[in-house]
Amino acid sequence: MSAAPVAQEAAPGGDVWSTLVGQRPAIEAFRAAAAGHGMTHAWLITGPPGSGRSNAAIAFAAALQCPNGGCGTCHECRTVLGGSHADVAVVRTEKLTIGVKEVRELVRRAALTPMGDRWQILIVEDADRLTEQACNALLKAIEEPNGRTVWMLCSPTVDDMLPTIRSRCRLVTLATPTTEEVAGFLTGRGVAADLALYAARASQGHIGRALALAFDGEVRKRRSAVVAIPARLTNLGACMRAATLLAENAKVEADAITSKLDAEEKADLDSAYGVVDRGRRPREYAPALRDLEKDQKTRAKRRVLDVVDRGLTDLTSVYRDAIAVAAGAPGALVNEDLRPEITELARHSTPEAHLRRIGAIFEAREQMLEFNVPPALALESMMVALRVSEG
Repeated sequence: MSAAPVAQEAAPGGDVWSTLVGQRPAIEAFRAAAAGHGMTHAWLITGPPGSGRSNAAIAFAAALQCPNGGCGTCHECRTVLGGSHADVAVVRTEKLTIGVKEVRELVRRAALTPMGDRWQILIVEDADRLTEQACNALLKAIEEPNGRTVWMLCSPTVDDMLPTIRSRCRLVTLATPTTEEVAGFLTGRGVAADLALYAARASQGHIGRALALAFDGEVRKRRSAVVAIPARLTNLGACMRAATLLAENAKVEADAITSKLDAEEKADLDSAYGVVDRGRRPREYAPALRDLEKDQKTRAKRRVLDVVDRGLTDLTSVYRDAIAVAAGAPGALVNEDLRPEITELARHSTPEAHLRRIGAIFEAREQMLEFNVPPALALESMMVALRVSEG
């Protein structure tokens, strides 16, 4: 578990709210609270993936620590956004759950007096991963708050949190940004207009994904390979090749994310136990190394699943586009650059068949995320289902 915020920056010349896209009602609520109107000790921030739940919490934390309500340029704002403010901790995990042990550590920190003259702020990303015991431990802290401690819990939906916790939090709900809002956000960061529009459509409102598509050519290349799959599923061999492609791409991308972090964590552990300086391994080093490697293995597995899941979202967008084309729906497609291929896909099948294919994608996702089915096996079964002519 990490207790350090991920660095983020306000837009050039902007305040802390410039990191949020298409969230005007939420910003207004946060601004009012930072000014002393409607402030409370516990917040529940919900919204769909990519809407910016943790960014919203960090921006709000900066506004609470800032003497000017979130100017974006003062020392307090810069340290909160940069992840180095002593009184702001962002807690995240790569595990499937957040256990009671981790939460008890947070509760102990919540009881401490802030080092500064404002707030002690604890932001819990993916609060929906809290175990029942962890929720109970957190509930006690929220029920008996320190007068200068603020909890911010981030979760996809209200229903992902226990009723006893959500009833004690003020709810702020984020929306999925529109294509125009995301494109404007990207152009404001120097992205060419045509690339910004492509990234905004392809991301389907996911800000992190839009940034990756706009600034990383390899990410665009991998996505192009995924969305080209439906048109190629003409036989069993093509299905097996497509499943292998998706699984291998996921592993490559996940390795690129985790390998550097794994090496940094190993170096930090070696330094902490004196392995680097003294060239020997204390007795306590071996169990600490085993725990680290176990956590890294769990993180790597989760990363692969996250990347596969993103690929499934891209696949789904192709079949949704095919349904839109068949129905004569107005407006641009998610994959507007593939309109000729999608038109051909729509011509050779029916909307009902595409809906069933989307169902097969959702089933594969459930098998991997909920039932721990190996990705390669789930993807092979899914690709065969996508090939079957049903219309």
